[in-house]
Amino acid sequence: MLLDGIFAAITTPFYSDERIYLRKLESNVEHLSRSPLAGLLVLGSTGESTNLNDEESAEVLKVAAAAAAPTKSLIAGISRESVRAALEMAEVAAKAEYDAVLVRMPSYYRRSMTDVNLLNYFRVIADRSPLPVVLYNIPQCVQFDLPVEIVFELAQHKNIVGIKDSSGDLERLKKTIALTGNAPKREVKVTPIFEAVTKRMLKISGRGNALVGIEGASQSTALPGLKTRTKEVGFQVMTGAATTVLDSLEAGATGATLALADFAPQAATDIYNAWKQNDPALARTKQEQVEPVAKRIVGQLGIPGVKYACDFNGYYGGNCRAPFLPLTAAQKNEVEKLLTNMRN
Repeated sequence: MLLDGIFAAITTPFYSDERIYLRKLESNVEHLSRSPLAGLLVLGSTGESTNLNDEESAEVLKVAAAAAAPTKSLIAGISRESVRAALEMAEVAAKAEYDAVLVRMPSYYRRSMTDVNLLNYFRVIADRSPLPVVLYNIPQCVQFDLPVEIVFELAQHKNIVGIKDSSGDLERLKKTIALTGNAPKREVKVTPIFEAVTKRMLKISGRGNALVGIEGASQSTALPGLKTRTKEVGFQVMTGAATTVLDSLEAGATGATLALADFAPQAATDIYNAWKQNDPALARTKQEQVEPVAKRIVGQLGIPGVKYACDFNGYYGGNCRAPFLPLTAAQKNEVEKLLTNMRN
């Protein structure tokens, strides 16, 4: 799987009684599919994945995949404390035609998570997963970092294709890129302009149907309409911190997976596009514009802040599940001021 570009780590909408609001999930995914994002992460930390049971998680994965444009790469968050439970969710994701799965460290038995335990956990999942595995480092939630030396070992596995590092630690990210630079290479299918080819694109083309783009125009017709080529990639490192996107790209990261992109996908992708077009001054300007928004809304107000920002910017945010509390009136006013010049 190709992990280039900006991915949105989407939220999970709820009714006021905390039931999952599937229609609003569809609406958000359809809306984001019309943006320049490379793809979506479903049931990451921003998706309140730990607050959903397995049946709900499976339903969210299926509904989101069905609503997404086939041109958008999809990553499914399947993190569970046990190998068995994670693999059960990986099977759900494969049936829903996701392109990869995201797996964080098990953390409840933190004191028992030796290097040997962690290596075994990820390797067994990667051995048996029907989809490529993306590692997930999120110390803000699990209270410890996945050691870079463990990442190096895991990068040698043929089914572990990259990492999302949400630590916000640029030096750690640079070390990860340096250590994994000689990881085994693999070939992935891409379009003639080197964009990702998703499983759903291949399936639609294989049926001989038209591949409809986000603007409704046919991008590929009957076989062999979908033209592909191959690209060689190594171990792909993505940042999960919107405050470090440009610095991460300059250090060798392939992209970013961001909660910021839930409510400001254009602002998030503007950084990547300016960098890709070799315009460092514009890229730095775009990065500086998002930093106060990311620090306050995502970093400090958290998921309730992200959801209110979605409401303000034309998506559906709504409530979180308890124990999260909604923003106060003063906090909502603060979000609105921050987003005055960042509407989508």
